[in-house]
Amino acid sequence: MTYCVAALVEEGIVFASDSRTSAGPDNIAMYSKMMVWEIVGDRVIVVLSSGNLATTQSVISLLKMRSKDDTGAPLPTGVLGVKKMYEVAELIGATLREVVNRERSVREHGVDIDCSFIMGGQIDHHTPRLFRIYPEGNFIEASPDTNFFQIGETKYGKPIIDRVVRYQTPMKEVGKAFLVSFDSTMRSNLTVGLPIDLMAYERDSRKVTYKRRFNHGDAYFSKISGIWSAGLRRAFAEVPDVPWVEEA
Repeated sequence: MTYCVAALVEEGIVFASDSRTSAGPDNIAMYSKMMVWEIVGDRVIVVLSSGNLATTQSVISLLKMRSKDDTGAPLPTGVLGVKKMYEVAELIGATLREVVNRERSVREHGVDIDCSFIMGGQIDHHTPRLFRIYPEGNFIEASPDTNFFQIGETKYGKPIIDRVVRYQTPMKEVGKAFLVSFDSTMRSNLTVGLPIDLMAYERDSRKVTYKRRFNHGDAYFSKISGIWSAGLRRAFAEVPDVPWVEEA
């Protein structure tokens, strides 16, 4: 299991993903779930992945392989060549269906090969866009009213994002909320863990704005984890006791 989240806001898009892959309590490995395609001045496309690692790696590998020709030039039908973000979402969905159909015999043996993606970014002068791609290859798009997507182990980290992240929220505040969301998730689910990749893309910059990896022992992540835990305890202490006897 993993946890990935991204939010479309007025300033741009913020992405975050953990790097833990678990196939059981004694089989834990680290793989980055964030893939970035960047041509400075032209496009930034970010893909987050969750689900069966073999499926997600096959999809990402095919997308990378089909993005350039033998000379390294972008192919017009690949991630680096298409002209609209909607086409990138279609491309990822079609590639996912291709991989799943190819591995159909694996599913018939009871192996869950499903996976999901979050994809966002900006191409040329077009508006930044954010999509969630389902295991079937279809997708939906974020809007100012529904401006964030989560995939993977989502339930523990959702409350803080629901309360804090809005379309008007500054990107730096979104990044902070995402890290708190990951801290809450990690405390309740051992299959989500550090390192965490955090990236912010500023609208119309067409280059990666901020990117940071938070590894084990990171001072900032440890600090916000402690502040958040202490704040929750203070807030809980201020909640009035339950009136066991109904007041007249």
